[in-house]
Amino acid sequence: MPAPDSPWNEIVPGLWMGGHEFRGRSGQPEFAVVRDEFDLVQTLLRLPGYGPAPGVEHHVWPIPDGPLDGTQLAGVMRLARAACDALDDGRRVLVRCYHGYNRSGLVVAQALVHRGRSAEEAVRLIRARRSPWALHNDLFVEYLRAGLSTARLLEELTE
Repeated sequence: MPAPDSPWNEIVPGLWMGGHEFRGRSGQPEFAVVRDEFDLVQTLLRLPGYGPAPGVEHHVWPIPDGPLDGTQLAGVMRLARAACDALDDGRRVLVRCYHGYNRSGLVVAQALVHRGRSAEEAVRLIRARRSPWALHNDLFVEYLRAGLSTARLLEELTE
């Protein structure tokens, strides 16, 4: 799949989704370094040197781009709630992973669901605003359709 054309995109006012790498104007990969453009940065894949700047609130919750266990799903739900709380306070939020497609898409979609959208609406909006490649991880879309709380309970039953 191609790298995104921009480091991050605004999905709804104040809520941005992005990654650590994007395709620059030259067509070559560039690093997406966050400085102080956002009030809260949520990182799902931490790479050193990518920011944010000192003083910017930063939540780090590394998760794989694959099956998640109950603890990881609980963390995704906490990040989504924190993003919603920050938006309610008028803060600018960036949720990021490597390309800004799947892991960040899961958190952003969950935040949109918290704010009243259906899972299907959230996925469509993310794909329209970020990339058609966003949320191409079918398992993450199934988590959203089932509801993350339900997925977490089911996951914990199988552990």
